[in-house]
Amino acid sequence: MSSTDLAASANDSGAATPRNDADLRAARGTSPNQRAWARFRRNRLGHASLWLFIVLLVVTTLAELVSNDLPYVARIDGQLIFPIVDNPSEQALGGDFITPTDWKDPFIAQLLRQPGNWAVGAPNPHSATSTDYFSKLPPPAAPSAENLLGTDSQGRDMLARLVYGFRVSIWFALALTITGTIIGVAMGALMGYFGGRIDLTLQRLIEIWGAIPELYLLIIFASIFDPSLLLLLVLLSLWGWMGLSDYVRAEFLRNRNLEFVKAARALGLSNSQIIWRHVLPNSLTPVITFLPFRMSAAILALTSLDFLGLGVPGSVPSLGQLLQQGKANLDAWWIIVPTFVLLTVTMLLLTFIGDALRDAFDTRKS
Repeated sequence: MSSTDLAASANDSGAATPRNDADLRAARGTSPNQRAWARFRRNRLGHASLWLFIVLLVVTTLAELVSNDLPYVARIDGQLIFPIVDNPSEQALGGDFITPTDWKDPFIAQLLRQPGNWAVGAPNPHSATSTDYFSKLPPPAAPSAENLLGTDSQGRDMLARLVYGFRVSIWFALALTITGTIIGVAMGALMGYFGGRIDLTLQRLIEIWGAIPELYLLIIFASIFDPSLLLLLVLLSLWGWMGLSDYVRAEFLRNRNLEFVKAARALGLSNSQIIWRHVLPNSLTPVITFLPFRMSAAILALTSLDFLGLGVPGSVPSLGQLLQQGKANLDAWWIIVPTFVLLTVTMLLLTFIGDALRDAFDTRKS
């Protein structure tokens, strides 16, 4: 080999070394969470589903600003009022009644048409619980310029019912998922870390508890107590943790005999410190990937109970009540079709997010 070739070879190897060192330093400087987020973003469908779900969550959480029959602000006879905060009586605006102002009343509409009077309200000027008594069409009314998705069997705006009902379903599912996750992780950690008699005893108790018919208990409690979201949350939380506890138990059984746990014991750390600092953070992968599917199950559970009449009170808008109304009014397709589409889209979004999370925490993927 000539001296020129040796120099070229030396230059090539010298140029490659800094690049490899830089790549190695970059890989070392990236935390596991950052690498998991990068893998999650590479799943475009799951990443887009996450952002779309966040947008739906934010919009429905601000439902009063999106769909409301009370204006944000109004100017009547030179006076600014804020009905969405404090709705005045109709008598205070020159009417005859002392009841809160109905802003769809023809008297109020005529008042707003006078020079200098105006009102600025929500994009959808309907509330989920108010009935438009001045509508020209009998309920359930088909979609129109006044009601974009029509009205239900009681004359309430369907778009408003969907927005408020979706908010109830999502936040109930979040609350149920959080409570079920806390209980499931705690029980799974106890069984998996300590094992032995504690594991066997809790396993037998879970089998007995899981054999209790949940639906029968819900029917019994629904006949004794007034229906409420809190009652449903408590009852469903009593059974919603058992599936997750099995996954956490398996992870703790696998991780409790690893070298870093033995080293922590040798250093004199207590069991609670070992569980909280070392075993639990390395056992959360199945918990995180389980969450979207748990939320889907919670939404379907609430919808099913509302459909059967065992869910939220009738005054609370819910998707299950809309499905029940759609079943009773099969000719009013605008009741059941948008509700079914919303439920289907929500389930698909959560499924795509769950698949992306599973890929993100799969360490076999770079």
